Amino acid sequence: MFYVKWGFIAIIWSLIVAVFHYTLPQVDIVRVTDTYEKRIDPGENRLFWAQADAGSNPNATSRDVFFIQTRRADNRVMVYRNEDTGWGWPPYFKFDTSNLQAEAADAKSTAADPQYNAIRHYGWRVEFFSIFPNAISVWPVEGPEASKPLPWLNTLILLFFGAIFYGVRVRWRRFREARIDPKLEEIQDSWEAAEDNMAEKRSRFRRWWAAKRRGY
Repeated sequence: MFYVKWGFIAIIWSLIVAVFHYTLPQVDIVRVTDTYEKRIDPGENRLFWAQADAGSNPNATSRDVFFIQTRRADNRVMVYRNEDTGWGWPPYFKFDTSNLQAEAADAKSTAADPQYNAIRHYGWRVEFFSIFPNAISVWPVEGPEASKPLPWLNTLILLFFGAIFYGVRVRWRRFREARIDPKLEEIQDSWEAAEDNMAEKRSRFRRWWAAKRRGY
């Protein structure tokens, strides 16, 4: 039971961490190498694609999606999708996909004459499932060693979540100590009393049976 309890808790916290890691914004320093548009038919990875762009048919089975090809400072390739989030989740309220694509296209550079940019995004890059992070904004930086902005938004969100969790935990503990623990103690006392009663009855039966056998 101990391992089941802590295994369940570990699974819950792993899911919470995964949700925060996927949805909170991150910043990469990259060199934009190309931009393109591709027809996408979401399948099993539909969960990791945003909804159709604002003004488009939300029930369409396929749609054109913008992509931004880049290379990071360590020369690794990273590809971002560029989709509106609209009023959906996560709540970035992004409606400027076309403008962002134009900015990314204007930021393209070559290895011979590199120009580095910062791309704010959310999501993961999972090649096996064709999952791409979604670009939110792009702006030029001085070079590959440029410092990233401090994650104030992430810090505030995590502090807010921590405060909510702490408040719920404190109230749950007080409720458990006031309502649940006394009931559990009553149940345990009842079980112990029932066990003592059964033990006394068994003892009486053994004494009666022993006396009866001696009488014969």
